[in-house]
Amino acid sequence: MKSKAAVLRGVGVDWEVTDVELDPPKVGEVLVKMAYAGICHSDEHFYTGDSVPSPDMEEMMRAAGVDVPEWFPMLGGHEGSGVVEDVGPGVGSLKPGDHVAISFFPACGSCRWCVTGHTYLCDVGAKIYDKAMTTDGTRRRHLGDEDLMAMMQVGTFSEYVVASERSLVKINDWIPLAAASLVSCGVTTGFGSGSVAAGTEPGDTVVVVGVGGIGMNAVQGAKIAGAKHIVAVDPNEFKRQVAPSFGATHTATDAGAAVELVRDITWGVMADRVVLTPGVVPPDIVMVAMMLLRKGGTCVLTGMAKLSDMMVPLILPDMVSSCKTLKGVLYGEMNPRDAIPRLLSMYEAGIIKLDELVTQRYKLDDINEAMKDLRAGKNIRGIIEFS
Repeated sequence: MKSKAAVLRGVGVDWEVTDVELDPPKVGEVLVKMAYAGICHSDEHFYTGDSVPSPDMEEMMRAAGVDVPEWFPMLGGHEGSGVVEDVGPGVGSLKPGDHVAISFFPACGSCRWCVTGHTYLCDVGAKIYDKAMTTDGTRRRHLGDEDLMAMMQVGTFSEYVVASERSLVKINDWIPLAAASLVSCGVTTGFGSGSVAAGTEPGDTVVVVGVGGIGMNAVQGAKIAGAKHIVAVDPNEFKRQVAPSFGATHTATDAGAAVELVRDITWGVMADRVVLTPGVVPPDIVMVAMMLLRKGGTCVLTGMAKLSDMMVPLILPDMVSSCKTLKGVLYGEMNPRDAIPRLLSMYEAGIIKLDELVTQRYKLDDINEAMKDLRAGKNIRGIIEFS
């Protein structure tokens, strides 16, 4: 079937809105008519090339026996919500008419990681940047005579999505689909980073560096976990102004400026948790983040750095003598089939804010404008509206 979609043909090339061809869903697959798609910085990383290895790096990867994905052309988008249009053979959890939120990370439910409650580390997730489906290894998305790589095996910048049942989470049909689209990535990743992954406890001081679509939800997560002080750090004045409405108690323009602020509000103890969620993580910010930590504190690295940034400055004696922890975090260490319905239930109860995260709505034809607004920091979250 034909589906209008946004395709990225290469680094630095504008998104192209065109018709793509989607094959019908096969065994274990579902066809979803999209309602909304979120605009996330992860999509931007491919436009800038931050997440694409250089030719030299690709050569090194191949020499090491690592499979290098065929990145382009790429069907973009990994956040979203919609309504099931059709299901393939063997699909048991969904039927036509069901409302679903997209999970950007599929979970098989049977690998070592899934059965120990770490579905965000599922082995199937190793194939999210592959043109072949995780279900049977064949390809389902096409542009002329080329096969498409769908971002994170979903590709939500499209009127229709063909995805594995593992990538979809059924939600209550009374939940607004615009709100549901946000829990696919940004809300879940951010909320978990500021609470579960950071280990935030009542009375803690938490610093969140970068309060966009993910960081603002880290603020919400820290608040729900009972943090006393939540410092939102961002050079963007608009985001600093909005942050208190999501739970921030203090703001700062940059991590360096936050050091003195945190020292003051904690009487010199420093922060219990630091969460790094800028659009792109510069290596030198890690050292400042570790300076913001108290003894025994935890720094959560959620934002993505450029692939080319392989060296990070650290004061290792301080890490050892002060027992500080620096940890990488995926999906906020939350399990989507549990977290997505739970977060939406919290939204229904008025415990967390979702509607207020949406700064601007766009049509698919406006995808390049939406990306420019993302780069300019104009939105907490922009979403594409398909109807």
